[in-house]
This record gives sequence, C-alpha cells and structure tokens, in this order.
Amino acid sequence: MQNRVLGWSRSTKRMVVVALDVVLAMLSTWAAFSLRLDTLHWPVGAQWWVYGLTPLMFVPVFIRFGLYRAIFRYTGQAALMATAKATAVYGMLLLTLLTAMQWSGQWIGVPRSLGILQPLIFFLMVGASRAFARFWLAGLSPLDRGDQSRFLIYGAGTAGVQTASAMGIGAQSVLIGFVDDDPTKVGRSVNGVPVFAPSRVAGLVVEQGVTDLLLALPSTSRARRKEIIESLRSVPVHIRTLPDWADLASGRVTVQDFKELEIEDLLGRDPVPPNTDLLARNLSGKVVLVTGAGGSIGSELCRQIAAERPRQLLLFDHSEFNLYTIHQELEASCASLGLAVELVPLLGSVANVQRLQEVCQNYRPHTVYHAAAYKHVPIVEANPAVGIDNNVFGTLNMAQAALASGVASFVLVSTDKAVRPTNIMGASKRMAELVLQALAAQAPPQGATTCFSMVRFGNVLGSSGSVVPLFRRQLEAGGPLTVTHADVTRYFMTIPEAAQLVLQAGAMACGGEVFVLDMGEPVRIVDLARRMVELSGMTVRDETTPHGDISIAITGLRPGEKLYEELLIGDNPTATAHPRIMKAHEHYLEWPALNQQLQTLRQNVQADDLSGIKAVLHACVQGYEGEPAASDA
Repeated sequence: MQNRVLGWSRSTKRMVVVALDVVLAMLSTWAAFSLRLDTLHWPVGAQWWVYGLTPLMFVPVFIRFGLYRAIFRYTGQAALMATAKATAVYGMLLLTLLTAMQWSGQWIGVPRSLGILQPLIFFLMVGASRAFARFWLAGLSPLDRGDQSRFLIYGAGTAGVQTASAMGIGAQSVLIGFVDDDPTKVGRSVNGVPVFAPSRVAGLVVEQGVTDLLLALPSTSRARRKEIIESLRSVPVHIRTLPDWADLASGRVTVQDFKELEIEDLLGRDPVPPNTDLLARNLSGKVVLVTGAGGSIGSELCRQIAAERPRQLLLFDHSEFNLYTIHQELEASCASLGLAVELVPLLGSVANVQRLQEVCQNYRPHTVYHAAAYKHVPIVEANPAVGIDNNVFGTLNMAQAALASGVASFVLVSTDKAVRPTNIMGASKRMAELVLQALAAQAPPQGATTCFSMVRFGNVLGSSGSVVPLFRRQLEAGGPLTVTHADVTRYFMTIPEAAQLVLQAGAMACGGEVFVLDMGEPVRIVDLARRMVELSGMTVRDETTPHGDISIAITGLRPGEKLYEELLIGDNPTATAHPRIMKAHEHYLEWPALNQQLQTLRQNVQADDLSGIKAVLHACVQGYEGEPAASDA
C-alpha cells in the first residue's frame, strides 16, 4: 500500500492532503463547538458559515507557508514548527473575523472563543496526521520495529545533532544516545536524547544492545580520530563515520548510508596542506602528459593536474576502458567546476616507440608524469620479460621521446620496492630510476633541456591490488582475511596525498633527483586485518577466542615478496622545502656503462631468458638477490 501511495503523482498527493485537511478543519470546528457549548453539536443559523469559512481561510495560509510542498516521510521538527506558525496566523484571522461579526451584531450563537479553540484542535489534528503519514510511509509503525540496529552518535555538536535529525526517519535504526568528550555536555540531553561519557560506551553496548557507533566528527583531526577509535578497540560495536554533508542535507540518510571507516583514520596521519606555488609551477597554462592516466596513481594525478588549469592535459593509457573512464570523469568535473582544460585521450603503449614520438612531437608537452607501469609483484615475477619491457624500456622510450621533443620536466612515479628489491618488479623500477639518473647526468643533446626526476613512495590505500579492498571483500564474504606473513609490514599513504606530493616534488627538481616521500610509521598487515575485523563490530577467531566471527589466515609469502619495505638505499637523505619530501643520495651508473647493460637486457627480454635478465639486474641493481623473500627472512 505504501508503495502505491508513493507512486502517485505530486499533484494527486497534494489534492489528497488538501482534502484531508478540509475534513480535519470540519471535524475540529465541530469539536470546538461541542466543547464550548458542552454538548454534541449540530450547527444552526450562522454557525453554518463557520464550517464553510474555515477551509477557505486556512488553505491559502497553509499554501503561503509551503506546507503542501513538504514530503511527509521526511518531515521533522522544522515542518512541525512551520505548521504551528501557519495555524497561528490562521487562528488570528479566524478570531478577528469572529470578533468583528459579534461587534456588528451578526452571527449570534457563534462564540468568540471558537477562534482559539478551533485552531488549537485543528493544529493537533494536522500534526497527528503528518506524524502518522511520516511513520506509515517510512515504514515506522510501532508494530513493525523488530529488526532494528541500535546506535550511538559520537559527537553531540552540530554535526551530531543534524545527523540524529536526519536519521530519525529510519525504520531499522534507534538512537540510544550521544557520546561526547565534553564534560559539560555529559549527563544532559539534546532534543530529548541523553549524552553519555565515552567511558559508558562498553556498558551501553551490553545494557542497550548497541550495534553501531557513528562518528559525527567532520572537523576532528585524524590523529584525534585514531585516539577515539583505539579507545573503543575492546568494544564489540560496528564503527562508521559521517557521510557527505550533501547526503545529510537530503534528509535520506539511514544507518546503512554511513561510510565504513577509512583506513587513514586508523593510521592517524593528517595531510599537510600543499604548497600552491609548487603545484602550479609545472602545470598552470602548460601542456601536461600523464602516462598510465587510467591507473590508480595516474588518474589521481590527472584530477589534481586538471584543478591547476593546464592548457592541455594529455591522457595516455594502453587500456581503452581505463582511458574512457578517466576521460569521462574529468570532462564532467571540469564542466561542473568551470575549468577550461582541453582533455586529449590517447591510446597507446609505452613499449611503442613510434607512438610515443608521435604524441610528443604533435602535442609538445611541457611536463610529463610517467606513471605507466606493471606493479603487481607476483604477476611480474611470473612474467619477467613483459614486466621488464614495460617498466624499464617503456621508461627509456618515454624519456628519449621527451628529450627529442624538448619536454621541460619529466617525473617518474617510482616505488619503495625499488630499494634492495627481492623481486623483479622492484628491480625493474630501480632500473627505470637508473635510466633517468644516467640520462640526467650525461651531457644533454644540443638544445635539450629536459629535467629528469623520480619520486619514490610506498603503498597507496585503495589502489588496484591493494590489501585494504581485499580485506573488505573478505569481510563481506565472512572471511578469512588472508595475510602472507605475521611479520609483514608496509608503509601506507592515501592516493590523493601521494599524487599531490608527486606534483610538488617534480616542481622542485633540478635534474637527476630521487625524491622520497615521508610515509610515516610502517603498519603490520596482521594488525591492520585485526582492526578491520574489530571495527566491523566482530571479533577475531583465534586460539584465545575460538568462537570469534572472522579468522585471519597466514598463507605464506608470495614469490618475490619482502617482509618489510624500505625507502632509501643509502643514508642521510636531504631535507627539501616541503616537510614530507626528502631527497635521497643514490649511487647510479654512468650512461655508457648502463647503456651496455640495457642492450644485453633487451636481448634477454626478447629471448625471454630469465637467467640472463636476472644476471643484468644483479649487476645493476644494488641489493637485488632475485631469491624468494622467505629465504631472505
């Protein structure tokens, strides 16, 4: 029935509501007469005029106050206040009319007090009808509240109160109370909802059956958010965070709409505001080329580059689908933000020398961000020749095309896996760094002014192949969460922060620098898995808790996987103008020596000679052993 009513046209709904209010006006008039005259009323004489005039008087007033534009299932306190104001205005008009008619000696038998009684009763009836419609249409019948989540809101400030108001319409959720750190708020109530101290959360979970805790702290730092999350670690409650303000403003938020905690909330790492001068230096008004534009890092680079208003943004990718996706997204965002950026989607592979030369010669980019790479360690380990061809020679092809066309700035997106690598992917990225270091160090060709630099960082959250999306999928499937080794640690950074720092580091380059990003403290992957289980309101099943919900399985190190990653080969990095960007001092090969090794490597790649490939990597890449990480441990 509810669905049928909701399917009515807007005009039909409005007519039904007006008709209902007319009936309520008649009933309230009868009730007012009956109360005033102390008998069941039957109108006589002038009393009939009152019955006829009340609808003619309240309808225009209600329309003027917008009461027939409201959506009943989303009405709340504001709608009730508007109804009260409209009824008060209508009541004053009715009282004035009745008083005037009495003073003129007309409408005998119509008491003036009816101008007070009838609007009061009418307001109660209208308010009750709106409340019933809200509960009925939203499925909130008190007889149908069996399967509800019971939740607390952490934060009794403006965001928390607005969240509670927006969520008051959900059939499957009951607000138990607010939680707040401010002792002046504890023990009080907000709109009738009690405010508890954080120390009471564990007790409320047991006593009130609380299932969810919603963090309504949009302005709180990540460091403080991490403290709060850690303080709730032992509490079996599902923690989620505030959705976008637009979702709240829509009035359609339920407990299911709240976002799962972002992993950056667990890291407690607050982003550093960018240096706007550095961001714009190589971008604003320039032609910018991004290779691997459809990938995790490449696409974020494109988003941030577009915001700096380049003259032309060249999107280069070998995947038609990825290229289409990022191109469509950027077109829409540029249109909505009014950014006059020419977007050029370019299909091609970095292994295709001719295609790269054509792109550089035709468009003459000022800046190149080279993010095209194969990065999945086990897959590259299983396909070494293809990985080397793409990561090493693709970089060389792009660099030589950039030199030939006069590119001013060339930035390679590198990885911490290039440092003392135990896998071919990491070794290939270090070889790519060596290529750029050698090109930067040699005397440039006549007229060439390309500035080569590299930016090295660790894992980015949410990238393709990242452990966090994997854990979330495994949680949804009921587990287990798979971890390769109990002692595996990794550095983590968000994709937007990594891209932002890449852009700023590239702008600081003078030629040949290896920039290293401050990744914060490393995180044990098994601890990350455990926290994700706990924050989902479940418990880890292990030897101490055999009846837990989700198990964590140790699967063994994958081919080429390291227990831990490093960012530096040498020691004593140099500080830069940015607090989270350092400059490494890395040994490299001069171009003549490296070029000989590259020629040998190319022959081995063409012959798919794994031993020959590894021999060249051993000779060039410091620390590369080419043995499984398990034997290194």
